[in-house]
Amino acid sequence: MIRRYPNLCIPITIGRVTFRNRMFSTPLGGTDIMNDGCIGPKSTAFYELRAKGGAAAVTVSECMVHPATDGSHAYHLDESILNSLACATYTADAIRRHGAIPSMELSHSGMYAGTYMTDKTKQKGLNQWSASACTRADGVEVKALTKDMIRDIVAAYGHVAGLCKRAGFEMIMIHGGHGWLINQFFSPMFNHREDEYGGSLENRCRFAVEVLKAVRAAVGPGFPIEFRLSGSECVPEGYDLDEGIRIARQIEPYIDLLHVTAGTYQKTFGITHPSMFEEHGRNVYLAAEIKKHVKVPVATLGGLNDPAQMEEIIASGKADVVYMGRALLADPFLPRKVTENRDEEIVRCLRCFTCMAERAATATRRCTVNPLIGREMEGSEVVPAPVKKKVLVAGGGPGGLYAAWTAARRGHRVILCEKEGEVGGILRGEQALPFKYDMYRLAGTYRLLAERAGVEIRLNTEVTPEYVEKEAPDALIVAVGSEPLVPPIPGLDGENVIIVNDYYKHVDAVADDAVVLGGGLAGCEIALHLGMQGKKVRLVEMRDRLAPDANVRHRPLLLKEIDKYVTVHLNHTALEVRPDGVLCRNGEGDNALIPGSTVICALGQRSRNDAVNALMDVAPFVRVIGDASRVGTITNAVYWGYHAGMDV
Repeated sequence: MIRRYPNLCIPITIGRVTFRNRMFSTPLGGTDIMNDGCIGPKSTAFYELRAKGGAAAVTVSECMVHPATDGSHAYHLDESILNSLACATYTADAIRRHGAIPSMELSHSGMYAGTYMTDKTKQKGLNQWSASACTRADGVEVKALTKDMIRDIVAAYGHVAGLCKRAGFEMIMIHGGHGWLINQFFSPMFNHREDEYGGSLENRCRFAVEVLKAVRAAVGPGFPIEFRLSGSECVPEGYDLDEGIRIARQIEPYIDLLHVTAGTYQKTFGITHPSMFEEHGRNVYLAAEIKKHVKVPVATLGGLNDPAQMEEIIASGKADVVYMGRALLADPFLPRKVTENRDEEIVRCLRCFTCMAERAATATRRCTVNPLIGREMEGSEVVPAPVKKKVLVAGGGPGGLYAAWTAARRGHRVILCEKEGEVGGILRGEQALPFKYDMYRLAGTYRLLAERAGVEIRLNTEVTPEYVEKEAPDALIVAVGSEPLVPPIPGLDGENVIIVNDYYKHVDAVADDAVVLGGGLAGCEIALHLGMQGKKVRLVEMRDRLAPDANVRHRPLLLKEIDKYVTVHLNHTALEVRPDGVLCRNGEGDNALIPGSTVICALGQRSRNDAVNALMDVAPFVRVIGDASRVGTITNAVYWGYHAGMDV
């Protein structure tokens, strides 16, 4: 078979284990960690889906090796815990039966171990431990590990590694990056010891070497040991790439695969997990440089979701393995699509951080573009419907497209009508924002998948009650979306005003000085985009904070970028739009003119209630989804669309 991406598809042997391709799944926290640290059945299904999708290795995230000094809410593997070993075994089995190699990441959070804080000065339960004593930024006191404690932790790494092997895991990843305990020993930012574990580079690497020796003694020769290293901590007070190379050479004799990541989690979240404001593959340079100085295979990662880019990384020798995390949430079957020459069907990760924000909010997982994530046990296969029906979908936004695709896969005859000349709904506007282009491209991918499943798409066709009566469908899915909220502010209908949804049609009409009216997520992102273009941008928001509708992971990164490019006016209420700007009342009750030749209206969306109400009783089965039901997120639109298609 001639493959489009042959280097990605070449097997690789690490230790005595052969992996079926070069596409590995990064450690990602599962969806139900039991109170005693057992891997829950939802997590097992979560990891299994990545194995089913063709990844060569699937790594279970962060098994904490020493609960006495690390009480983080994560997996533990301990034969004294009922079902601990059994749950790990079932998970390894679930991964291995699909041809992937199950790997377990062993970790210790050190000074960032989980704790319950009652106030800034008092903590209940666990103390935090690190290479050296210090006070965390949040006020938590950190104690230095004693040598006896270090010996206990080293022994725990070996013991847990042996249990992993017994459970059926065929590779171990030692987490030595991102500011966790091993990294805290490496880093001059954290390690100020004066004994044999501090000072010189050799001393700062001593703990890692002892851990690796203990793991090797437990798992034996030929069993792959992978080490996860931040190639650079990416902050001035941490170590740089040159020192990262020296650390890599210190640990190289004891490992089989070097996994080069970036940053320290608490300071460089948007680099460690590259945001949409960073280039895809922005951390590959670290692996490429370190690979020149070591002989073991090297793995890389960092916002990778394009098979052409990943093929070039392997072909050019920048790395031997590519890891993906969020990309395999968006599309668990990405590796299979690559190996089967179906890469045009890949649903690309948007780097929107919905997955991580949901983890922080509810301890579950959710993905904007993949409704199965976190809910794999509900069934990851779309099964044929017992009775085939005619389904009409009104609206070609992300929810409507996903509903149509799902219903067609069930064997229904599906017609999707879009009143505009292009599908995508609100996503059409994202084509003009480079950092959101993946979001615009999503509609094209969903359309391709829908058409290949047999959906008939009719553009420039509005669904009315008369149209439904003529088509006589068995089921109608209403996905007519929302419309811009344009309040009766004098001048808001002026020639110098552009509605944010229509910006992509009027890119060249925006002057070099602009006012964006509305500081929600849409307003912030359009203001940032204009600022990045070099325009003088002023962002007006009546509330006292920006982007409250952005998720907790994306919002801080967005605001950091806003600070670079945009002048912000909070607590300003628009009174009138004029040719030279927007007259506002500020927080002190005074009038102030915010100058700008172009005004972008980004004051929110509202459901198209009239269209929805007209269609509520025109077919035997009617389901309203997405913004048509309630203005919200693409995540909800896709999730509701999937289940609407499943319910017909």
